[in-house]
Amino acid sequence: MRTPFDRIRQAILFEAIAFFLLVTTGLLFLGFTFKDIGVVAIVGSLVATGWNYAYNLGFDLTLLRLTNSTDKSLPARVVHAVGFEATMLLLMLPFMMWWLELTLLPALAYDMSFAMFFMIYTFIFTWIYDRVFPASRQRRA
Repeated sequence: MRTPFDRIRQAILFEAIAFFLLVTTGLLFLGFTFKDIGVVAIVGSLVATGWNYAYNLGFDLTLLRLTNSTDKSLPARVVHAVGFEATMLLLMLPFMMWWLELTLLPALAYDMSFAMFFMIYTFIFTWIYDRVFPASRQRRA
């Protein structure tokens, strides 16, 4: 299990990098204004930071209970990424509809494009993070 400090470091690094990537993507490829994509990114980052901590803790506790380890296999990493992004999609959809003044289908299309982007990003980030900061070197939390 990871320490609370490590979980906080992971969440902050994840969100800082994601914020940069989301704003850049929104400006260059989706045609959003800096204000619109910036607010969506900030709100999404705040929601995701809190959810990231809780989701990763719950996922690791479940993985530990099921496998007696927090090491993630390739299938576990896929489940982790898909589960996190599916729940973030549900959390962010109402806000995106309101802030961007979109109806359900366009907001869902944008939210799903963000979710697909972040699903890949989550997979890659957690894999790299686990290699750079292995949980096995930390004390049990």
